[in-house]
Amino acid sequence: MTFVLVAAARNLSIATAEVSKKRKDNSLKDRIETALSHPLFAGLAEVAGRCRLSAYVIGGFVRDVFLERPSKDIDIAVIGSGIEMATQAAKALRCEKSLKVYKNFGTAMFRYTDTHGEQFVLEFVGARRESYRQNSRKPIVEDGTLQDDQNRRDFTINAMAFSLNPEEFGRLLDPFNGMEHLQQKLLKTPLDPDLTYSDDPLRMMRAIRFATQLHFKIEEESFAAHCIQRAHQRRAE
Repeated sequence: MTFVLVAAARNLSIATAEVSKKRKDNSLKDRIETALSHPLFAGLAEVAGRCRLSAYVIGGFVRDVFLERPSKDIDIAVIGSGIEMATQAAKALRCEKSLKVYKNFGTAMFRYTDTHGEQFVLEFVGARRESYRQNSRKPIVEDGTLQDDQNRRDFTINAMAFSLNPEEFGRLLDPFNGMEHLQQKLLKTPLDPDLTYSDDPLRMMRAIRFATQLHFKIEEESFAAHCIQRAHQRRAE
């Protein structure tokens, strides 16, 4: 009898966990669908398809969807030419006058105002790899994959992406468990923190800013690397 009761309790626990997970998955799906329901995203997807480019919303906008924080700054990572997609999107959305192109970095941006007067800032970048010289904050940029682009992000919560491609529109791409770290209120670098911080020391300042603004904690290994990098900087000064 005891064995039967234990087994029943275990099965109930498993069933409850599965229901909870399903509800959580549905909640995340609803948030993504709501966030991407603005006609702007369908327009961007149409442009990407017409240009035969793969495109993804990435970074802070994605993070803020799950934090339920309003965001009008949209970063688009493009497999191919970010400038080409920005140029075509600006034409399609009638925003050519605000289009700015930065050829040296392979990026472009423009401002878009919808029919309700809401303003968005869109920045496009070709997916890339970045590295830095020791004596320069100007990155050395090379073409890359979406994974390369996610690798170069400062924190896992900023490396998540939504697909704008028709065959998987709205799919969440989260290779570093950024969603889990959001729930844990944890700041963690996608790659080895020594590499992430040495590539761009300003990321150490962003870690502190994010931790303060979002009430997150910095993951221990990342925090240790932060302290070591600061110590090296002080010695060099």
